[in-house]
Amino acid sequence: MGQFTIAAYRPRPGKAEVLMQLVREHHPILLREGLATGRTPYVMRAADGTLIEVFEWTSSGSSSEAHHHAAVQALWARFNEACDYVSLSALTEGQAPFASFVPVAL
Repeated sequence: MGQFTIAAYRPRPGKAEVLMQLVREHHPILLREGLATGRTPYVMRAADGTLIEVFEWTSSGSSSEAHHHAAVQALWARFNEACDYVSLSALTEGQAPFASFVPVAL
């Protein structure tokens, strides 16, 4: 059985478009490497511009395994240049019992 992850990426100044492109590349690379399921990820935007991605790993160990895949590591290095990873609690929306975000089309 897979495992869902909710990731929040806050773009660095001037990097919002770069970050959006990286999010578009993320699932296809994980899928190709056998780390994510074929379930289409959800991508949303918080009021402060943070992108939220909800995707499904193939197993509970896939996130650890990803650290051993060169293609994933290269993509994550680009993410590190374009954004900061934040917790959902750092978002205004995360303070509400029912967090709502704007859908983003990939």
